Amino acid sequence: MKLVFATNNAHKLEEISSILGDKIELLSLKDIGCHEDIPETADTLEGNALLKSSFIYRNYGLNSFGDDTGLEVEALGGAPGVYSARYAGGEGHDSQANMRKLLCELEGVENRKARFRTAISLILDGKEYLFEGIINGEIIKEKRGDSGFGYDPIFKPEGYEQTFAELGAEVKNEISHRALAVKKLAQFLKEIEE
Repeated sequence: MKLVFATNNAHKLEEISSILGDKIELLSLKDIGCHEDIPETADTLEGNALLKSSFIYRNYGLNSFGDDTGLEVEALGGAPGVYSARYAGGEGHDSQANMRKLLCELEGVENRKARFRTAISLILDGKEYLFEGIINGEIIKEKRGDSGFGYDPIFKPEGYEQTFAELGAEVKNEISHRALAVKKLAQFLKEIEE
């Protein structure tokens, strides 16, 4: 089965490709000649995921899925949430600036509970299916580790002493929010193939 993953993020493509395995031919936006920046203007993760998947289906006629992920910090009322990638403002995804801002806002705050949440919108033959993955954890006080991306150096998942950035791709791909959502997607695709 061919599926377009509505992203050009190499980290995400690699992560998801390793979870889906070789039964799914995963195509990126670049692979289908889509060079547009699909706007993420919804105010929910599910809404942004749907904007991506429906854009591909509508404009290219291909089955596709899009995702959106947010870091939700309890003490900040769920922020940065849908604005996680652009939390510090400015253009693009400045992970260092985003982490600095978050750590600054949590200065002196005892409750450091947080969770990563991923929403995946799959459009298959014109019908939408939603999948969600959540991993709970906490925001530590300073960055640790150098693998991963985004907020990985300051997020310590529940049940682990290391941050996502210290755990490495192999462990992260087993336990992460995105991994959980993609495993649900993979299970669904496997069931409809049978």
